[in-house]
Amino acid sequence: GEIILDHYRNPHHYGRLEQATLSAKEVNPLCGDSIQLDLLIGDDRTIQNIAFTAQGCAISQAGASMLCDALIGKSLKFAAQLSHEDINEMIGVPLSPARVKCALLSLFALKKAITLQYIA
Repeated sequence: GEIILDHYRNPHHYGRLEQATLSAKEVNPLCGDSIQLDLLIGDDRTIQNIAFTAQGCAISQAGASMLCDALIGKSLKFAAQLSHEDINEMIGVPLSPARVKCALLSLFALKKAITLQYIA
């Protein structure tokens, strides 16, 4: 749980990207947590920069911070293939079903952003 608290207190990549290529917002209606994810995608379809803003619990914010760490320099294809299991591994502690939704909020925002990219 220490890693979660550290990410919550000192989130990595917190803020907004003015030049974002992709952005998506996701809200968890159960607890009111929300995550805004901004991605800067290079011509080679890699994630060159990423930022998030969040309101909500430690798990959702720490999850977003960890996800951003994992995505810098990675391809959109890599990002599209991330799964619930990957997020659970990042978080590293067992979560109750309600908390799993908090942890996955940033993943849902990411998938939404990528989907917008592929549709456009």
